[in-house]
Amino acid sequence: MSRPTPPARRLRLGLPRRMFSQVLLMQLAIAAGVTVLATGLFLAPLSNQLDDQAMRRALAIAQTTAEQPQIAKDLQTTPYSVDGPVQKEAERIRKATKAEYVVIMNKDGVRWSHTDPKEIGGKVSTDPARALAGEQVMEIDEGTLGRSARGKVPLRDSDGNIIGAVSVGIAYDSVRARLIHAIPGLLAYAGGALAVGALAAWLISRRVQRQTRDLAFSDISALLAEREAMLHGIREGVVALDRTGRVRLLNDEAQRLLGIGDEAVGRTPDEALGEGRTADVLAGRVTGTDLLTVRGQRVLIANRMPTDDGGAVATLRDRTELEQLGRELDSTRGLIDALRAQDHEHANRMHTLLGLLELEMYDDAVEFVGEVVGDHRATAEQVTEKIKDPLLAALLVGKATVAAERGVALWISDRTRLPDRLIDPRGIVTVVGNLVDNALDAVGGKPHARVEVELRAEGRTAVLRVRDTGPGIPAEQRELVFTEGWSTKKPPAHGKRGIGLSLVRRLAERQGGSATVTEADGGGAEFVVVLPEALAGDDLEPALTVPAAPEEES
Repeated sequence: MSRPTPPARRLRLGLPRRMFSQVLLMQLAIAAGVTVLATGLFLAPLSNQLDDQAMRRALAIAQTTAEQPQIAKDLQTTPYSVDGPVQKEAERIRKATKAEYVVIMNKDGVRWSHTDPKEIGGKVSTDPARALAGEQVMEIDEGTLGRSARGKVPLRDSDGNIIGAVSVGIAYDSVRARLIHAIPGLLAYAGGALAVGALAAWLISRRVQRQTRDLAFSDISALLAEREAMLHGIREGVVALDRTGRVRLLNDEAQRLLGIGDEAVGRTPDEALGEGRTADVLAGRVTGTDLLTVRGQRVLIANRMPTDDGGAVATLRDRTELEQLGRELDSTRGLIDALRAQDHEHANRMHTLLGLLELEMYDDAVEFVGEVVGDHRATAEQVTEKIKDPLLAALLVGKATVAAERGVALWISDRTRLPDRLIDPRGIVTVVGNLVDNALDAVGGKPHARVEVELRAEGRTAVLRVRDTGPGIPAEQRELVFTEGWSTKKPPAHGKRGIGLSLVRRLAERQGGSATVTEADGGGAEFVVVLPEALAGDDLEPALTVPAAPEEES
């Protein structure tokens, strides 16, 4: 069985795939087309110009001939003749001007002169009526000597009366010869222009080749499609800036993380985001890798990479949930340590109680159990009595346990009074938690360490104060502590520091409030956060003026 014949391959004709080749061919085609068009546009009027020049030359010869008075006198006084004075003068003029013919005629159109002597005495082949009527005529016409450029003028006597006409012809072959003679030079110029255009096209195409890395148009289309899919599909924010520092590209994730839209394109980061660390990072005023910044309630990690054209591309990653998990992990570890200590302390207490019972000291055992339970209840009852919000009260009870484990006295100020009317209790929990954690870190390991928390309502405003007996914060650093990424402490294992106080200030400013730090009485730091409109309702407790209780040392 014979094998089937494979189908013949078709020869495909079309543009090459590479952009360099396509651009070069298109530019060459444009240059050649422009050259041909320019040459044609030049040649088209050139023929008419040469015709006009020939007719004007013939007319000028005819005018000069007609102005000779002897010719007019000889025309009137002598008969036409091959050897007559009119014929001789006409031939002299013809030879001198290199005209094809110089014909002098009377009013009846009878020739007195002609290049061909046989035509003398005969009537002219073309109508001389316009010249005999006094007009000067220029035309291209067909006569006995063929096609020629002609000029005709009337011939007048000494009194100005028309007695005949003078007709001069320039051979049309000479006009055509001049046109043909001009074409090689014109084509040479056109060829030179085409060569320059081809060289320019090649240079431009080479530049395009370098800039596009010798890609085909289909490759570029595919890259653009892939770029759009990648930019809008990845879960990282991408912000591209041009060489002037203006935003030229924002993907969907960047718009979500930064809280801006397409209106930011064409604006600087300061114009699009407002002044702040995020704008400084995007603009390149803050340098480094994995830069920490806060935008709204989001904690972002930013990296900025310059591009070859003088611009830059910044990427943004959302670390909000990771930071929250890290903080929860730290809190959980603290609680575990506290529970471990409580378990150890509980075992000691149980051993003590067992010993009292074995010694039959029953009254002492009852008193010991009462003291232990009473101490535990006092801490929770003190907090819940002054702070009515359950989330905030639970936070402070937990923090008190952690503080006790770390050897720190966590004191709830007697001025504390906060009703259960908080509009955003989670936000205030974040503020208090961050401030207490920082205070515990500041006083950790110091003798007589103490942290005091004060929360009170002034109308609809909540005022939060956290004081500690730590080393305090120097005056020149009291604004830096609220900057994203700035911290004097060693970063934890799960990430970076320098976020908590920044979030505190952002939350306060978002509600129209403030967050400041000053030096506490007796040393240490005092953080004050004011949150206007933090409480709902009009029947709030007024601000208290109860004096603070004497300090107790743990």
